[in-house]
Amino acid sequence: MSSVGYVIHVPEELALSQAKYNGDAGRAFIAGLPARAEEFLGRWGLKLTGPSMYGMASLVLPVERIADGTRAALKMQILDDETEGEPVGLRAWDGAGSVRLLAHDAGTGTMLLEWLDAARPLSTVEDTREALRIVAELLGRLVALPAPAGLRTLGDIAAGMLADVPDAAARLGAADAAVLRDCAAAVRDVVGEPGDRLLHWDLHLDNVLAAEREPWLAIDPKPLAGDPGFDLLPVLTDRFDPDPDELLWRFDLLAEVVGDRRRAAAWTLGRVLQNGLWDVEDGEPGLDEEQVALARILLARRA
Repeated sequence: MSSVGYVIHVPEELALSQAKYNGDAGRAFIAGLPARAEEFLGRWGLKLTGPSMYGMASLVLPVERIADGTRAALKMQILDDETEGEPVGLRAWDGAGSVRLLAHDAGTGTMLLEWLDAARPLSTVEDTREALRIVAELLGRLVALPAPAGLRTLGDIAAGMLADVPDAAARLGAADAAVLRDCAAAVRDVVGEPGDRLLHWDLHLDNVLAAEREPWLAIDPKPLAGDPGFDLLPVLTDRFDPDPDELLWRFDLLAEVVGDRRRAAAWTLGRVLQNGLWDVEDGEPGLDEEQVALARILLARRA
């Protein structure tokens, strides 16, 4: 398929993930990947420079532009509620704290992205507090922008979550059900002001990569319009440390970046609520223990 002789390899893990979460649509996406790759290599004047890379939802090919040798990444993923907002967010950030979007096909969601070093995620930084300070600085830059029109809104998502709480709580043990209800109560306090910032929604150490243009840049956003406090949980639980003092140090670091500490706590509890509802929907017997521990610490501070 290219002058360097690489073929498009679709990993079995990606195929299994797509079949599990997207059913027939996921299987069709996987089956069509070789043809899609060939199409966009030709359309955008690219050649492959290495083997396929992948995550749970996408296939990424290392490429370079034939015309000028610019290195880039060709990202192919199924279009859904989460992925369709990615190019919208990337255009808005325009490389300020995030990977830069070079080209996009609206019909398939295929993107050509600035080349970053996938072998050097921020999780390779051994000093946890140093890594957290780096991601906090990026978070502050990302949520500084107002959300573009057309993105999903935290207000709508929060309303849906609150409506689901009674049924979900009834399927949990007493202790987990109480945490779920307490998180819902915190969300009710702020649901009338859901915010209008551009959120990444999946910012954690493995979604920050070393770059040439800047030391570190964020990747794989799932853009959302809402309050910046809803973006904190993935960082708070990265390399989880159950020590309450450490968790509160993390929370205060991030809350200072996004502003109002009270709202940040409420929306972080909202993120625990969202994950808990997903766990119940997936048939899990209880809530995530680490997130429950964090929720109890934040609830105690609110009290």
